[in-house]
Amino acid sequence: MPAANALRAVLAFPSTYAVGITSLGYQVVWATLAQRSDLDVRRLFTDQGDPPHAGQRGGQRSGQRGWGPDLDLFGLSLSWELDGPVLLDLLEQQRIPLWSHQRGEDDPLVFGGGPVLTANPEPLAPFLDVVLLGDGELLLPAFVDAVAASRDAPRQQRLRALAQVPGVYVPSLYTPHYDAAGALLRVDPSDAGIPATVAKQTWRGNTLSHSTVITPEAAWPSIHLVEVVRSCPELCRFCLASYLTLPFRSASLDDGLIPAVEKGLGATQRLGLLGASVTQHPQFDDLLGWLDQDRFEGVRLSVSSVRAATVTPELGRILAKRGSKSLTIAIESGSERLRRVVNKKLDTEAIFAAARHARDGGLSSLKLYGMAGLPSEDPADVDATAQLLLALKKATPGLRLSLGVSTFVPKAHTPFQWEGVRPEADKRLKHLAKLLKPKGIDVRPESYAWSVIQALISRSDRRLAPVIAAARGRHDSLGGWKQAYRAVLAGERPEATPPSLPDPPAWEEVVHSTWSEGRRLPWDHLEGPLPKATLAGHRREALTQATP
Repeated sequence: MPAANALRAVLAFPSTYAVGITSLGYQVVWATLAQRSDLDVRRLFTDQGDPPHAGQRGGQRSGQRGWGPDLDLFGLSLSWELDGPVLLDLLEQQRIPLWSHQRGEDDPLVFGGGPVLTANPEPLAPFLDVVLLGDGELLLPAFVDAVAASRDAPRQQRLRALAQVPGVYVPSLYTPHYDAAGALLRVDPSDAGIPATVAKQTWRGNTLSHSTVITPEAAWPSIHLVEVVRSCPELCRFCLASYLTLPFRSASLDDGLIPAVEKGLGATQRLGLLGASVTQHPQFDDLLGWLDQDRFEGVRLSVSSVRAATVTPELGRILAKRGSKSLTIAIESGSERLRRVVNKKLDTEAIFAAARHARDGGLSSLKLYGMAGLPSEDPADVDATAQLLLALKKATPGLRLSLGVSTFVPKAHTPFQWEGVRPEADKRLKHLAKLLKPKGIDVRPESYAWSVIQALISRSDRRLAPVIAAARGRHDSLGGWKQAYRAVLAGERPEATPPSLPDPPAWEEVVHSTWSEGRRLPWDHLEGPLPKATLAGHRREALTQATP
């Protein structure tokens, strides 16, 4: 129960309630904040929200205004680049000034977290007062403690105090510098009292997260989600989920996973095991055997994408016994050469074995994920993917196959952060569909256009902020983004844009160019798990596989 003088906070999610409440990260952050007596936190989604704090006007529907006055904190959890522009809509709905430099003593501190902002917050930095870099288990308590300790101080003094907390980044206290040609030179703290760099915070405990809300209104109805592992030991060179969340950690079986599963199954019969590489938990076979007990009859079990080489007949059997019909594996490409380039550590026979084990265990379908436009990819690599799928279909009759395929998008703090989006990926996505759909294989290509916008946001610096503001109302199409970009370059800047922001660089330079390893990157002042030099070494190692 919040205390009488508790800080008033809103935690927003940039999508509907059904989507937001399914996000395990959002659930855990909200539950962590809601447990504090010194914080009165309300949830907000794009279609609904909790009732406003006592004494404030407004209602549960997001279209009704009234949360802005007398609010201390407004937070946003961001897990996908394309949700970033929704932040501006949410701020406007709550009568909070969009740009951080517009906010005064009576406005809340606007903070954000999640993988997108931890990787590269710079495109949204002019809209945010504070960014939390890393795992919430460590950051949230320290952040709220610091806010509470300085709540009566002037706004600038509060921001300076927050900048001293490890993992807390205050963008307004850092200044980007550019050369005459528009290249980023460096990002410096405003004075000697502000840390020169901010390091991502990593939770190293042996307990991970699980659902705090189970509801039939979620996108995955009435499911209890349990995080089995965090990060991935495979280190595919493009993978943000692996590199940004290092080191690989697994939840304790007896003290973490089993109690979490038991708790959830007291409320629902649907269980989801999450993680970038669930089956690589050192005791996963023990967990699977425990779930094979007769007392779990009626439980419906699902697992997130698993490493193909870890699929066993026992896994297929138990998943089928517990109501699953399909299994998901990531192959990235049918080309063994290209899998070496991305450090996939997966041979073709392991993919065939995974398909056989899935079918023989009783599963009816296998979902495979691949990519188009990876560095050094050529048309033969794309054909190899189609040939692999066709061979799998022939080798495992009765097993339905589907291929989800996306365009490679460079991500900060990964070895392929220097690589650009390849325009030929668009045609290659269509080529795969043309080859496979007539053969009875379901192909689900992700939109190339959305991948381009994703890359624009993932690789940009603060100069993109006016474009994000200008794209409002038309950010649902590639054309809308390009129009906004051209408008800003032509001097048509949104109201209240900071005059210190130079024009953005050319679109081609941000989205499609391969950058030199010596280039200053927008996120260089924000420390990820591995140094830039190590990432560059991993990139060079990968590209040595580019030729047979």
